[in-house]
Amino acid sequence: MLARLMLRPSSNLARSLQHSPLTSCPPWRRQLLRFPYRPFAGASVRGRKEITGQKGGREGQTPSKSEASESVKPESVQPAAPPKSDGAPKTDSLLAEQTVSNKEQRKADWAIMKEMSRYLWPKDDLGTKVRVGTAFALLIGSKVLNVQVPFYFKSIVDSMNVDFAALGGTAWTVGGAMILAYGATRIGAAVFQELRNAVFASVAQKAIRRVACNVFDHLLRLDLNFHLSRQTGGLTRAIDRGTKGISFLLTSMVFHILPTALEISMVCGILTYQYGPKFAAITAATMVAYTAFTITTTSWRTKFRKQANAADNQAATVAVDSLINYEAVKYFNNEKYEVGRYDAALKSYETASIKITTSLAFLNSGQNLIFSSALAAMMYLAADGVATGTLTVGDLVMVNQLVFQLSVPLNFLGSIYRELRQSLLDMATLFNLQKVNIAVKESAIAKPLQLRKGGEIKFENVTFGYHPDRPILKNLSLSIPAGKKVAVVGPSGCGKSTILRLLFRFYDVQEGRILIDDQDIRDVTLESLRKAIAVVPQDTPLFNNTIEHNIRYGDMDASPEAVRRAAKRARIHEIVEGLPAGYDTMVGERGMMISGGEKQRLAVSRLILKDPPLLFFDEATSALDTHTEQALLQNINSILKEKARTSVFVAHRLRTIYDSDRIIVLRGGHVAESGTHSELIDTGGVYSELWSSQETAPIEGGADADRAVKERHLNSDSVTA
Repeated sequence: MLARLMLRPSSNLARSLQHSPLTSCPPWRRQLLRFPYRPFAGASVRGRKEITGQKGGREGQTPSKSEASESVKPESVQPAAPPKSDGAPKTDSLLAEQTVSNKEQRKADWAIMKEMSRYLWPKDDLGTKVRVGTAFALLIGSKVLNVQVPFYFKSIVDSMNVDFAALGGTAWTVGGAMILAYGATRIGAAVFQELRNAVFASVAQKAIRRVACNVFDHLLRLDLNFHLSRQTGGLTRAIDRGTKGISFLLTSMVFHILPTALEISMVCGILTYQYGPKFAAITAATMVAYTAFTITTTSWRTKFRKQANAADNQAATVAVDSLINYEAVKYFNNEKYEVGRYDAALKSYETASIKITTSLAFLNSGQNLIFSSALAAMMYLAADGVATGTLTVGDLVMVNQLVFQLSVPLNFLGSIYRELRQSLLDMATLFNLQKVNIAVKESAIAKPLQLRKGGEIKFENVTFGYHPDRPILKNLSLSIPAGKKVAVVGPSGCGKSTILRLLFRFYDVQEGRILIDDQDIRDVTLESLRKAIAVVPQDTPLFNNTIEHNIRYGDMDASPEAVRRAAKRARIHEIVEGLPAGYDTMVGERGMMISGGEKQRLAVSRLILKDPPLLFFDEATSALDTHTEQALLQNINSILKEKARTSVFVAHRLRTIYDSDRIIVLRGGHVAESGTHSELIDTGGVYSELWSSQETAPIEGGADADRAVKERHLNSDSVTA
């Protein structure tokens, strides 16, 4: 269990984290993490209406609730146990195992089976249908041959019950034909079974691939708020278990459940026809008792499996979270605390697993008791028939072999049913992910974005908050002229980065509207909108791949030469060329193996390679030294002048944006003032105060520090005196 959880993220993760800088969490992300995920938070409402918890907005999103659970304190004395109310991993309501009644569970199971039937018998895939039909034909052929084996065995035994010396015969002359038939039948049944497995293999794998791709596609189309509120470790573990559950369901249905049902029916029919109602009654009673006991006990055991799943998700989340934040753990000497969190999750898994194992022993014992009792009763009836002369020794052997032949699929059925219940639970989580509402939807009448004016952006009476009760933007109205360089500044938390995310439609406004060249962005296709925009975010997202791949992500069709030209303009080409592997250098998980400044320059390279008409920079040079920052800004300015692109810069350091055509100052979710740098300085308002504080802070800080030192010396002297 330990190895499975710790090694899942990546074998390179620990190594890459050793070289990683601490990345700061941007204000908009901190704001989001304070609240549970609610799809209606990003709902779009035309006009000015009160935002309520009901279905509302343009899409009519329904809120979902997050549930929290406390960690179980570890019993081990080695690791330090984390506080119950501080740092305990939260239980994701979407991934949590819900306890429902048996009736509701059966209804949910049938719904999953119905959903899976679409993948087994797709309307537009004739090849899959042919394979499924062939697999079932081979299945029937295999079982028909299998039930013939006891008949040949009976004939062989009866034919051997003679005096070979008196007849002057041999085993071959007496039973040779039956022996050949016996061997040929067993070989034929085995061949049919293996052919069925081979034919159905592609059907199962194709179904798994389709389901997994559909879920992954849906996850990528969900809004940003969903992913910020999810536990990534638990989410990936749930998807992994769900896809494995699909594989088990399909193989168990075709290889075990249907064959077992067919074989049981045939054996019961043979026993009834050959040996009368007593054998039939015992067989029927055995089937009923065995099935009822298995289903009842397994339903009782299901709750233990749900507890184990929840603990498994939690352990994966804790492990991934701790390893990703490796440096933070080291900086604050919290190794024991993290081990305690992990041990708490494993303790919960251990407790649930013990219950699973002990209850399994009870289930197996009951199944063996039922079957052994039935076998003893049927053997007594057969032996009594031999004693009275109504049955032969061959009949006794045939009954024994038929019943034993029935025991194999029955034992499989018991274990298969247990695993099938687990698979259905795992698949339920997987299919529930596909049902999560997409908050940011594309209108049915959406049209491609047309930049008729060159990319003029307008916010008209926009109100938005990551939580409806705490709006960040309040009736905001602003205009960004086409082809101009515009800066958005203001204190932390005023909504600067939020503006970029609304423009990109990571969220929809709750009131008002956003226009690009007089087109409401909710009325244009998401693909055309996002294709027209490039963003250099505050926290640069990089893939665990090469530098070249991360730059080419801006345009996946770009040539190597285009990638290098973009890197040169972002002033990172020389650095990359100096690396041993050059552009094939791996950047590590989230780019942890390169510096913050290099990450930002890679992000700028992506933007240059994408070459869209609308550019957005969110603290794009905050991790660079002054010399590199100024050189990169000069390159960016030259890019802006080439095609007169509309560009928006979000910045805290005002010296990086003072040359903007227009500066918009936000405060409290409103536009406090706007104008050029000179105009705003002359006005003496908010911008002037921010500029003065940044320009004079080091000097004043130094003077204050000198005064504080002198005061401490004076106080020290007076105490000594």
